Amino acid sequence: MLKAVILIGGPQKGTRFRPLSFEVPKPLFPVAGVPMLQHHIEACAKVPNMKEILLIGFYQPNEELTRFMFSAQQEFKISIRYLQEYAALGTGGGIYHFRDQILSGGPEAFFIMNADVCSEFPLLEMLNFQKEHGEPSSFVILGTTANRTQSMNYGCIVENQGTNEVLHYVEKPSTFVSDIINCGIYLFTPEIFQHIGAVFQKNQQDMLLDDLTNGNGWHRAEAIRLEQDIFTALAGQGKLYVYKTRAFWSQIKSAGSAIYASRLYLNQYHKTHPERLATNEDGGPRISGNVYIHPTANIDPTAVLGPNVSIGTGVTIGAGVRVRESIILHGATLQDHSCVLNCIVGWDSTIGKWARVEGTPSDPNPNDPYAKIDSETLFRDGKLTPSITILGCNVTIPAEVIILNSIVLPHKDLNRSFKNQIIL
Repeated sequence: MLKAVILIGGPQKGTRFRPLSFEVPKPLFPVAGVPMLQHHIEACAKVPNMKEILLIGFYQPNEELTRFMFSAQQEFKISIRYLQEYAALGTGGGIYHFRDQILSGGPEAFFIMNADVCSEFPLLEMLNFQKEHGEPSSFVILGTTANRTQSMNYGCIVENQGTNEVLHYVEKPSTFVSDIINCGIYLFTPEIFQHIGAVFQKNQQDMLLDDLTNGNGWHRAEAIRLEQDIFTALAGQGKLYVYKTRAFWSQIKSAGSAIYASRLYLNQYHKTHPERLATNEDGGPRISGNVYIHPTANIDPTAVLGPNVSIGTGVTIGAGVRVRESIILHGATLQDHSCVLNCIVGWDSTIGKWARVEGTPSDPNPNDPYAKIDSETLFRDGKLTPSITILGCNVTIPAEVIILNSIVLPHKDLNRSFKNQIIL
């Protein structure tokens, strides 16, 4: 039997996902109409013999997470449990801490997936690849190709081109190492815990030597990173292999990358969920390209939506509204003739008549097949980097104003136009 573990992390101090992560844990943020995590769970549920999905993170168990897990269990008929870390233990420390839970029932292998990636999740292909390559207890990393400059922002993999064995692994190198990057999706056998355990023992010994055992030593020994501590050591030992995917993959680190991920998933819906894509119907709004509309949304037939638009529960869209490349969240209202481009409109926010809310997309270069989305910093040279416009929850934009390249924190009533601002 098989299991899957999804690493959902926890609330971070300097998160790039604010102000959206104030309202909802990032893994539950809706991308292409469903919570980010649901895409992972749907992929896992399709794998034959998948018995259980474990979520590991250090979020306080909250009502929203519990409700999501309950409805996902009902929908996908699979056991889903949340295991809460007592502190941030890193990608390896979390799974080592809960190794007994992962190994209970005797799975022959298990997937590990980071929650903040969007992918076609070629899990069956990874299983077949593992059977064909190396010994039965070998481990598989999902890899993809990035361009030379961007590859240095990721874990880089040097492979034996004949056997696909990982010969060398470096996390975020300072010079170019390889254009094959780590996708944050792995297939492990239970033997991985021997390697993580060895790092744990070494950490404990190092701390005794450093005389750091002043009550919090054990916490520090358990903080283990799969990438730097495990993969770097395993590379070149005939244990670690890379399966390269040509399908889509992207990280979801910032709000701008959520719009890009939404586009990739909406495009995939043609194959996987055609029922989620809106179509042009008599008496309905004009749909251009891929659009998701929740059945509870109320949309005037003269509105024009798309491409790449996702509209949440209870959204109201008035006459003549234009929406493109945007995510409109639960309960938002776009009044008549407003225009929304490259934006995330927060929960219960209102955009007044004839207002224009616009951002700058942070898409990868369309002429470079290996380009990935750049993790832009919020500021460059003391100025706000032009990016998508984000309205936090319950923001009110008055009629006939323009909001351009701005981030508006929750519960703000604006009274004029803004450009390139963070509105606190």
